[in-house]
Amino acid sequence: MKTTKRHQRRLLLNRIFEWIFFSTIAVAILVLGALLFDIFSRGISGLDWSFITSMPSSRPAKAGIFPALLGTLWVILLTALIALPVGIGTAIYLEEYANKKSWFFKALNLNIANLAGVPAIVYGILGLTVFVQLLKIGPTILAGALTLSLLILPVIIVASIEAIRAVPNSIREGSLALGVTRWQTITGAILPMALPGILTGSILALSRAMGEAAPLIMVGAVGFVTFLPDSILDRYTVLPMLIYNWTSRPQDEFAQLAASGIIVMLIILMLTNLTAIILRNRSQQRID
Repeated sequence: MKTTKRHQRRLLLNRIFEWIFFSTIAVAILVLGALLFDIFSRGISGLDWSFITSMPSSRPAKAGIFPALLGTLWVILLTALIALPVGIGTAIYLEEYANKKSWFFKALNLNIANLAGVPAIVYGILGLTVFVQLLKIGPTILAGALTLSLLILPVIIVASIEAIRAVPNSIREGSLALGVTRWQTITGAILPMALPGILTGSILALSRAMGEAAPLIMVGAVGFVTFLPDSILDRYTVLPMLIYNWTSRPQDEFAQLAASGIIVMLIILMLTNLTAIILRNRSQQRID
């Protein structure tokens, strides 16, 4: 009798928590849907080729996002070139070479896990102090990319470590037993199998960096630029900064421009994630 009552209580609790979690997800989806509906209803009418290729202007009818779009591509490309080799290389060292019983390994792992939860504005302050002021790089594309690289490095490292760790030890042992060097084992056997997980984590990290504005404000990204950057040592703006600039203006026309800019950012993020999914599936097919 007691066993039956306990079983009924557990079933009741399971149903209660199931409905709580389902309601939470449903509310989140509804809020997201409402936001997307509001953005698309406001911004889709102003989204055309002229909007993408025009310069920012104080006149809403002539304003565009071309410098911000180009600056975003500059910053994200440079961030990827900096963060991906460093992050994946760090993960390889920690998982394949480091002494897992040493204090250095434990301290490094602890710091990486803690850095993943640091607010973005803190990285902006660090970038301002180190890259802009100490190293005299100035408020340039390079300083912004270095700052965003610090922001996403912990995410890339953790994702890469988990992907490498998921490779069966039998692959390593079999390769080493055949007389293959450790580095050849890593590049020829481990990394190809871990590539889907590494790509997923890296693209998600880059997607986060693409939407960040707070760190770039600290390192000197401006909200209104009417020229195109020629090199990584030029001043710049990015889409989040331009959107923030437009939303701070009182005119309704600029709010509509901001909505159009958000749609462009969403399209870029969707294309980036789609690319990651395609690359991950192709890598998985090769492994299978």
